[in-house]
This record gives sequence, C-alpha cells and structure tokens, in this order.
Amino acid sequence: AALKGGLRFQVSAALKEGHVTPTELCQRCLSLIKSTKFLNAYITVAEETALKQAEESEKRYRRGQPLGVLDGIPIAVKDNFNTAGIETTCASNMLKGYISPYNATVVQKLLDQGAVLLGKTNLDEFAMGSGSTDGVFGPVRNPWSYSRQYKEKSVPKSCSEDEESNWVITGGSSGGSAAAVSSFTCFAALGSDTGGSTRNPAAHCGVVGLKPTYGLISRHGLIPLVNSMDVPGILTRCVDDAAVVLGSLAGHDPKDSTTIQDNFKPFELPNLTDVSKLSIGIPKEYHAPGLSSEILALWSKAADLFKNAGAKVVEVSLPHTRYSIVCYHVLCTAEVASNMARFDGLEYGHRSDMNKSTESMYAATRREGFNEVVRGRILSGNYFLLKQNYENYFIKAQKVRRLIANDFMKVFGSGVDILLTPTTLSDALPYREFIKEDNRTRSAQDDILTQAANMAGLPAINVPTGLSERGLPVGLQFIGRSFQEKQLLTVAKWFEKQVKFPMIQLEVKRHYHGAFQHQKSAFFS
Repeated sequence: AALKGGLRFQVSAALKEGHVTPTELCQRCLSLIKSTKFLNAYITVAEETALKQAEESEKRYRRGQPLGVLDGIPIAVKDNFNTAGIETTCASNMLKGYISPYNATVVQKLLDQGAVLLGKTNLDEFAMGSGSTDGVFGPVRNPWSYSRQYKEKSVPKSCSEDEESNWVITGGSSGGSAAAVSSFTCFAALGSDTGGSTRNPAAHCGVVGLKPTYGLISRHGLIPLVNSMDVPGILTRCVDDAAVVLGSLAGHDPKDSTTIQDNFKPFELPNLTDVSKLSIGIPKEYHAPGLSSEILALWSKAADLFKNAGAKVVEVSLPHTRYSIVCYHVLCTAEVASNMARFDGLEYGHRSDMNKSTESMYAATRREGFNEVVRGRILSGNYFLLKQNYENYFIKAQKVRRLIANDFMKVFGSGVDILLTPTTLSDALPYREFIKEDNRTRSAQDDILTQAANMAGLPAINVPTGLSERGLPVGLQFIGRSFQEKQLLTVAKWFEKQVKFPMIQLEVKRHYHGAFQHQKSAFFS
C-alpha cells in the first residue's frame, strides 16, 4: 500500500510510524525493477549503494531524527545528470563507462534530504528525441502496454509474438524516468525538459510531469542540451508529490549563475475549494494540426469543468506560437553544436583508436561516439552559426523567441492566471508506427504543444486526465506565470482531484523478462 501512496501523508507517515522501514521500501522497489526489467526503464541500477543509503536512513528514523519528507524515499534520476560513483552515459557510446567525480546539484540536494538513489534511467541519446527510442541501450517500453486497461481495449492477437510487438512508446526524452514512476519502481524521478521532455512522457505514461520556471532549479551537473532552455523536470504520481520534490530542489545555486538569487520557501499545497476568482486561458493556437478528436474533446471537457465550477474561462491568442518549432530548431541545434564540442576524445568519454593525426582522431571519435541524430543536429547548428548565416538564422530566431515570450506576458498581463492546453497530439503510438518517421520529424510534431513554454521560460505541468479509447493515458497541460509554481500546482491539484485518473493495473509476465539484457548493476562503496 505504501508503494502506491503519496509522499507526505502516506509514505513518510508510514516510515515515521514504523509500519515500513526504508530498507524494506528499497528492497521492494529493487524487486519491482527486476520484475519489470523488460520495460528497459533503467540503464544502471545502483543496488548496493541504494541499500546502504536505506540503512543510513533507517538509523535516523530509529533515533527519531529523519531529515525530512524525502528521507528513505526511493528515487531515480535520468542518465544525463552527473552522479558521483555511478556511471553517467546519456545513453550514448560517447560516455559509456564515464563516472563523474561529482553529483549534479539536484542529485546532491535529494541525497542531503535522505532520498535513496535506486539508479539511472533510460533516455534518447543526449536527450535528443521525443520517444525514448534512440538511445544506445534500446527503446523504453510504456508500462501501460502491459496494463489490463490497454489489453482489454487492444485488438486480440493470434500469437505471443504479435502481442509482444504491440507495445507503445513512453514519449521522451525522459521516458525511462516516466516509466519508472508509472510502474511503481520509485516514488519520484528526475527528468530534463528542453522542449517538453518531461511533460511529453508524463502524458503518455499517466504521471505528473513538472517543468519549473527557468532558473528556479539549478542546472549544474545536468549535461547540457540547450543551456538557455534546459530545466530539470520532476516526475511523480500526484501533484502533491511534485510540490514536495520541488521544495527540496528549488533555490539559488552559486554553481549556476542562471538560478534565482532569492531564497525559495518550500510550500504545502492548499486544498482549493473556490475557483471563482480564477481566470483560465484557452490559447486558440494550440488547436494544432494533427490534434486527435479524443484530446480535443477532453480539452473542451476540462474547460467546461472549470467554467461550471465558477472560474472565468476565456479564449486567448498567442500569435507567434506557430513559429515556435522552426525557431526552436535553429536555437536548439546552434546550442547543441556548441555544447557537443567538448566531446573530442581527449579529456573524457570515448576515444577512437585512429592515430593518423589529431584531426582524424577527433573526427573518428565523434563518428563512433554519436548516433546519426546527434551528428545531424551538430551539422545543422554549425551551419546556422556560420558567419554568413548567423544574422539570418540565429539572431532572427532570438528575435522571434522574444516575440513568443512577449505573447505570454501580454496574456498573463490581461488578467489570465493559468493557461490550459493539451500536452500531446494523441495518446502513445505503437513503437513500430513511431519509428516510421525520422527523429527530427517526430520531435517537431511532438514538441509543438510543449515547446513554447521553454522558449518563454515559464512553469508548466502535465496532469493525467483520462484514458483514450485504446485504454492509454492522456494528459492536459497547465502553464503558469514565472515563479508562480504555488498557484500553478494548486490549480493542478484541484483539477487532479476532479478528474480522478485511474491507477495503472500492471500485469507482469515472465516471458517478457528477457527482452533487454544490457541493464547493469553498479556496486560502489
């Protein structure tokens, strides 16, 4: 029961009262990781380290001195955050075997609160993708593929091979973290969000995915994709839990100059009963091409829910949203080209055996270490940054980005409190259908509803809302004002309470266990 409860009122209370110990909780989660290995959610499982951390937590509880709500709570971290003593790969050949000498700030903050780190989760290589299908360790499987809800709705197959091929993607690039939370192998997980990489898989896996305001949480130790948009994301099973984790992570970090200078005060979310003073904006531009009729109906139903409860619901316009994806492609690839320059085979990571010259070693290292997606973005970015192209592409894209941010400022300045939008265009696609399109095309399609919030640096959250006709999760997105996470999460909590999203009924079968054999167990002192 503790595995499926909320952090503050169920799990932490059970630990304090001695109904369950941190070690028992950790062992249960490790057991679930093994039994759901076929999901391919984890790249590295730090079993010995986790059990030691759980033992230390147990000692604190015996003394009656827990460090806080997160003490003894099993968590997972996306494998693009540095972790001291545990391999950090970014799901790439370039960083296979790389062990960081330090923890990312967010990881250290969680450990300082007594959280138990179970392992590192799978992703698209260097977080470039929207399906968690392009990492070197193989694709992540959506736990809902093996749920009773999905199986009851999907077309019966004649043989087990067909059934095995019917699994759906998690979304990405933080698909491993979303799958880990959804399958009960951990209580919370860290993802990263550059264009929707936390909210997208959260929607497909039926969990809460929070992208905080840019600068509220430190990026130090997060291996960068796009420095000006990257934000550590939080994945949990309910909105209250996201608020608990946010309270532990937010605030100034002297190692990240982009973080806020003010102190952040953790908050407990109130139970909102009166929404009559709220103004909910419905951006008309989010009725995007390809939006499924199911999600459109759900979005409309959610707007009616607020309206019937007394909130003011108004249609608003964000006219420059249509240029967001094109603008993002230029800015993203330009920053990727710059960030990936550090991977040259000299200081760390993969190094080619090519020794004809330094230049040939550089070229061979990057060809062997990066997949086609990463190499393609590097090439595009370097093209946009050429002297003759810089003004026409990079500078122009920065100007459009400012216009996109101004659209949001105008809407929030007009009295709108929260924007309500879809998170994804549809429910999760079957893997075989998803890979028919190339990575760039898929990313452009899947980021269209989430990406603008990153351009403007605004907080946004996915809330699981209902199940599709195929029995798969569908989520809606709430976008708030800068640094107004408390208001955003309070409204999201009220909505979550109204929709009563069903819990996954996961069915684990033995014959799936051999699906992936790469998963490592890390043993470090």
